[in-house]
Amino acid sequence: MAAIGVDGVTVLGVLGEANRMGERERETVVRSAVEVARGRMSVIVGVSHPGTRATIELGAMADALGADALMVAPSAEPVPSEARVAEYFGRVCAGVSLPVVLQDHPASTGVHMSVPTIARIVADNPGIACVKAEAVPSAAKIEALSAALARPVPMLTGLGALYGQFDLEKGSSGYNTGFAFPEVLQAHLAAWRSGNRALARRIWAHFLPLIVFEQQPGVAVRKEILRRRGLIASAAVRHPGAGLGAGSAAQLTDLLEFTMPGVDIGRPVDVAAIVGA
Repeated sequence: MAAIGVDGVTVLGVLGEANRMGERERETVVRSAVEVARGRMSVIVGVSHPGTRATIELGAMADALGADALMVAPSAEPVPSEARVAEYFGRVCAGVSLPVVLQDHPASTGVHMSVPTIARIVADNPGIACVKAEAVPSAAKIEALSAALARPVPMLTGLGALYGQFDLEKGSSGYNTGFAFPEVLQAHLAAWRSGNRALARRIWAHFLPLIVFEQQPGVAVRKEILRRRGLIASAAVRHPGAGLGAGSAAQLTDLLEFTMPGVDIGRPVDVAAIVGA
């Protein structure tokens, strides 16, 4: 990630395997990421937890280890209450020193935050540095938040880039999401920011089948791609999660060859060359 010039990375996110790690393992992940990234890119640490106090304590741990920011998502309660969600963020922001990324991802949290609630939370908590907008339809919510926020806060696209083009059209500031080919997201964003909208759409459309395939439930597909790229030694998924089956692995092989014929994915991918820019 540092070699290809990403702005930052997020570790211990809600859709990875953080919830299958012990506390010492989580600490090791943060320490290792900070040591490698120091001075080259920012490190955001996911600290979401059903308990407010536990979230604050995880934030303090990340701060002590040198993280640059925290990612926080609310947790579902037996009786849904947006007021209690706002209180949760208020207490967390008051209890931590690092900037906070507010993650709006109902698919994993079971919490649906309305636009007025998010706007209130952002207005009441200066420590919130950006919003990771992952409530579908994400593009429409980004547009609504842009109009509702009292202060300018970047909104970042998640959901594995599934709706990346649509989000950019409605005001997304960039990507904060998992995808085994971050070079593609960099190229997509760079084309959009440069005003070359046709190239941006072509990049996104070309790689969309791979984005969709990787976004199947679990992390098996992404870990297998990362293994094939030479970035991790094993694609094993922590139990009780399942690894990639032989049939799906064969589909992945065909899809990679269709999307990037003859390309050595063990090296940084030249996206412009692939799409014929």
